[in-house]
Amino acid sequence: MKRIPKKLVIRLFSIGVLAAALIGTSIIGISFIVVQSTKQKIVAINEAEKADCILILGAYVRPTGAPSEMLKDRLVKGYEVFSAKKAPKFLLSGDHGQKFYDEVNSMRDFIEAKGVDKELIFLDHAGFSTYESLYRTRDIFEANKVIIVTQAYHLPRALYIAEKMGIEAQGVPAEHFEYSGMAKFKTREVAARVKDFMLVNIIKPKPTYLGEAIPVSGSGTATHDK
Repeated sequence: MKRIPKKLVIRLFSIGVLAAALIGTSIIGISFIVVQSTKQKIVAINEAEKADCILILGAYVRPTGAPSEMLKDRLVKGYEVFSAKKAPKFLLSGDHGQKFYDEVNSMRDFIEAKGVDKELIFLDHAGFSTYESLYRTRDIFEANKVIIVTQAYHLPRALYIAEKMGIEAQGVPAEHFEYSGMAKFKTREVAARVKDFMLVNIIKPKPTYLGEAIPVSGSGTATHDK
């Protein structure tokens, strides 16, 4: 077997190090852009402008059907926004792609238990990702101005996607404490910012499902499946 020249090994190693540095710099740079460009849009409830609806993004639901602590905090904060009369409708967007896993009806049950009229609650059963939730918010639910409720680490990405899709959005952070596994969530979020930066600026794919418009200006019961 022919031996690889030492100079070539050094050169290949140098190229690899340079490529890794460029990729790392790009990831950090994109994450910085997403966070900094949306910073002014993250507000307290009393600072939020009135909007068409409160968009609560889905999260894990337990096998019992109860929302996880992270999702529960989003719902609690979303209801606080509603109680402050910042928007007249809810748009609950999450994963209901399987019969036995249903984020949106878990969210709906929580909000209805607060005494909110069913007609004011819209369900997006195909909010399989932040990108798809915002795409469908614009094209299916025809919401032009929204208040997004999710955890603070997630808000910059959601707000960045909304801006690029032409949706006027502000974000209200939902966390009340440090969740288990937050280091992992925050690390994954950096990669997710890069992914969605590429999706919304370059690739621009359609969501898994589209369909006829169900404007949030109407009744939410049109979106209820039970």
